[in-house]
Amino acid sequence: MTATPPQPNSPSVPRAQLRPVRSAVLPVRSAVRPGRRTVRPPLTPRGARDAVRSVRDTLTLVALPLVAALALPAAFAGGGTRRWFGGRAEGQRAEAQAAKDAAAAAFYELDTAQRDLRISIETIAAVDDSPAARRAISDFDALGRRIDEVSHRYIQAVDAHDLDRDDLEASAAARARTELTKAKDDLDNVKRELERFTDGLGPLLGKAETQLARLAPAVERARQGLLAASNALDTVRGSGLQADDLAARLAALAPELTKLNQGAGQHGVPQTLERAERVAREAGAVRAEAERLPERAAEIDHRLVSLRTRAQALTTRAGQVEPVLSELRRRFTVACWQDLQNVPDRAAENVRQAELKLTEARAARDEQRWPDATALLSTVRALLNSTDESVSAAGDRLRRLNAVQKDPQQEIDRTRFAIRDAQRLAMAGRNTPDPRHARPLDDSVARLERAIGTLEGRHPDYWHFLTETEAVRRTVARVVAQIREERGGGH
Repeated sequence: MTATPPQPNSPSVPRAQLRPVRSAVLPVRSAVRPGRRTVRPPLTPRGARDAVRSVRDTLTLVALPLVAALALPAAFAGGGTRRWFGGRAEGQRAEAQAAKDAAAAAFYELDTAQRDLRISIETIAAVDDSPAARRAISDFDALGRRIDEVSHRYIQAVDAHDLDRDDLEASAAARARTELTKAKDDLDNVKRELERFTDGLGPLLGKAETQLARLAPAVERARQGLLAASNALDTVRGSGLQADDLAARLAALAPELTKLNQGAGQHGVPQTLERAERVAREAGAVRAEAERLPERAAEIDHRLVSLRTRAQALTTRAGQVEPVLSELRRRFTVACWQDLQNVPDRAAENVRQAELKLTEARAARDEQRWPDATALLSTVRALLNSTDESVSAAGDRLRRLNAVQKDPQQEIDRTRFAIRDAQRLAMAGRNTPDPRHARPLDDSVARLERAIGTLEGRHPDYWHFLTETEAVRRTVARVVAQIREERGGGH
């Protein structure tokens, strides 16, 4: 602000200081009274010098109050650093300062928003490696460069103008206001871009936050699962069971626990989350098997006893197959019993193999090799099931042959009823049957008639008759199923 000398009419100059100027001059002017003539004697050189000195002293006394009056306002104004009433320059300074304050507020808001968004981006980058996440990170970097540009221009505008300078001109203040206002507008525009970008991150950020929210509980579940599995294994061993295979499986999870303890910062959030879930799952399996091990041992003991009893019973039943075969040979043709000739020998061999496997299973159980014991017992069961079927087949064959020899008509009527029922279904709602249905049904009728013809003669092949009627009924059943499927499907 430029210092200007105070004016006589300025409020800062007291009127009492101006009055002595007029009163000091009056005695000079009133030295000669009007209407009265005074004759002065001529001045001598010394008198002239005294008169000049007197006039000079008088003028000095007259000027002192005026100088004091002029100097006093300047003294109160602080040495002339700034005008009290600045006019146009001061108004421009105030507007420029307001623009500077507004730009500073916009810069602070943009910086805060960028910091918050950076946290979100870092969250996404730590969790998500999808193309969408990588694209979001790249877009954020580009937006960051845009923010750096407008921030740099704002800082340049602030540094270029010293609004506190004493001699700031109105034009300089106006330029400062213009540049600072533009800087604020640029900051606001970029902040709006930042807000739109933040709104678009919603799905990615939600997914990332969900995974982060799952991370700590998942790691804790894995740790607790390992602890529970270790405790269950100790309990089993305390009861006298070894469970070496479970101990080996649990020991294999130790490196995974080490990686979990190292944290997601080193191994990544998705990898750590997947590892925690896998460790918890495997530890839970070890714990469940350890807790079930006493029950499993008791179950194996029970199966050993049960299968051995069954093997002994089959040995007895296999001895009864030979009398059945003798009766079949005596009463029916060779085709009725020829395929059963090896049943006694095959049954005896199967029982012998089953007993050997039972012995091996007992040894595996005593050594607590639980998987081996279980596998051997499954083999024993399969051998005994096969033996049971072959032994039962001989007795069942004799029973069925006796029934058809006594009354073959029952088997014939049963088969004919199945054919007629299928024929009625094929004709339902139609004038002519579908050839796809009629042809196999007609063939079944002819096949049944041929089977009936084999019963004539002195030595009918009853077993061939039974197998043919069974085959006819299977064919008819397939046709019925086809018709129902097509009509149920809207064909």
